[in-house]
Amino acid sequence: MIFKDYYKILGLETNKVNIEEIKIAFREQAKKYHPDVNEGREAEERFKDINEAYRTLSDNRARRKYDRIWYSHIGRKQEKQKEKQDREERTDILGILFGITKKSKKEAKEAKQNKKITIKGENIETEIDLKIEEAFYGINKKISLRAVDGKMKNFSIKIPSGIRNGEKIRLIGQGKQGINGGKNGDLFIKINIVNDKKYRLKGYDIYTDLVITPWQAVLGTKTKINAIDEECTIIVPAGISSGERLKLEGKGYKDGKGGRGKLVAEIKIAVPKKPTEEELEIYRKLKDLSVSK
Repeated sequence: MIFKDYYKILGLETNKVNIEEIKIAFREQAKKYHPDVNEGREAEERFKDINEAYRTLSDNRARRKYDRIWYSHIGRKQEKQKEKQDREERTDILGILFGITKKSKKEAKEAKQNKKITIKGENIETEIDLKIEEAFYGINKKISLRAVDGKMKNFSIKIPSGIRNGEKIRLIGQGKQGINGGKNGDLFIKINIVNDKKYRLKGYDIYTDLVITPWQAVLGTKTKINAIDEECTIIVPAGISSGERLKLEGKGYKDGKGGRGKLVAEIKIAVPKKPTEEELEIYRKLKDLSVSK
């Protein structure tokens, strides 16, 4: 059941009123919210509440019963609020007598709270570049960072084998100092795996160039290629074109699950920069054969 504050409905702030005050309050509210001067469902409901409140509060027996319920919902809260106001007023009087202002009391309270609160220091983030071989095998890396006091601080970082590009290494307690005895922040180091002339990393796959001669491209061949950790044999099919790709499963980068990606060999057909006269003669014959077709 929804509790209705009949005193508030009649515009009264407390139940410490007599019957005459209740009658006067009823007439004022009834006139204000009468359906003849107000339209709408809301005004009609308000007028019903005003009449209901007056019927209850104008009957001594009904009012005594209602006041017990009103006190549990409203009166007790009003008393507590009044006690709080009285305490604040007494405190203000003492403050005037002894020179303690509200501001100084607030500052003292905040200082006391701040003294107790421990705050963890801020984390610091930085990043370093690694070659693909370094990331593949793992490496101990040394870096230097400038601390808050301006001095350089050295760190030794153990890079685990097979770390992913963009992964972060966390050094606990190596960030900014905590406040009021709080723990220091942490240092996070983001790993950037950079490509080089020999290898390029895409996901778990390692790309590399396989340079072959024109006749190898035409006739096909079996040749050697350097994977990141071993030398592999790869078969180049006849008639392959520059830009095509050959793939070796399980010869790429570590996937973190015990497996590896692919080694992808991109074909580059290299033309001799200084061909011999004999080689030139062969190319001329090839040209004549192609034209005659």
